[in-house]
Amino acid sequence: MLGAVAASTALCFSPSTHPTRTFVHRGVSNSTLPLSNHGHSFSLLSSTPMHFSSHSSRRQPLFLAQAASSSAANAEYVEEPATKVKFQTCLNFPGCSNSLTLFGAGYREKVFAIIGVKVYAAGLYLDQSITPELNAWKGLSKDAIQGNSSLFQTIFQSSFEKSLQIILVRDVDGQTFWDALSDAIAPKIPASTSVDETALTTFRGVFLDRPLKKGTFILLTWLNPTKLLVSVSPNGFPSTVDATIESANVASALFNVFLGDNPVSHSLKSSVAEGLSKVLK
Repeated sequence: MLGAVAASTALCFSPSTHPTRTFVHRGVSNSTLPLSNHGHSFSLLSSTPMHFSSHSSRRQPLFLAQAASSSAANAEYVEEPATKVKFQTCLNFPGCSNSLTLFGAGYREKVFAIIGVKVYAAGLYLDQSITPELNAWKGLSKDAIQGNSSLFQTIFQSSFEKSLQIILVRDVDGQTFWDALSDAIAPKIPASTSVDETALTTFRGVFLDRPLKKGTFILLTWLNPTKLLVSVSPNGFPSTVDATIESANVASALFNVFLGDNPVSHSLKSSVAEGLSKVLK
């Protein structure tokens, strides 16, 4: 959604998620992501109804081993089929204390007339240690999980780290990206405080006057329910944190934009629900 990654002997917990497929790639360059660019301007996160494609899936093992090798690096990826963007199944995110595991991947699409234009692909990563906190929802189907607000709020309120990895599949102006994000967040903070306004100003500063080219990585990482890290890189996976946002209201609003009752990417939430249903069998 990647360059050669050092091999690991650790088992990586990676639930198979609909509609994603799992591939093993060796030595794939970060600069060769299969991306498209149609040159439209648009609102990235508006509430305008979206159209989504359905894709067939094949069930994969719940655990994917990364084999050790002294001579070659092996890495495992999940491909989001609508955009062909590849997400690594386990990652160490800037600022996180533990590696996180991919639980689902989807895409955001804007419809012009009757033509759907894909904007970005996104994958949700969670700390595996969160799963015991979700035992109350054991045995639920994907559909039941997808519509269960309390489960996703439990994920957000958990002290375990979580991150959303966004990879653009077209060029976007930073101002446009921020305006759309701000428009989506604002209704979810009905009475903002001075703390919230300071946090939003810091957040906005990451994107203003910054062209976001196709292939740009954006990481939104929740260290806890009140602290959000933002990382942006046009040249592969980010290695540093660009901004720290400290506001419970802003952190919660942003999580709900993507995984609340009216998410901007239904395919992402559906994929995460599928992954959780496999974990909570």
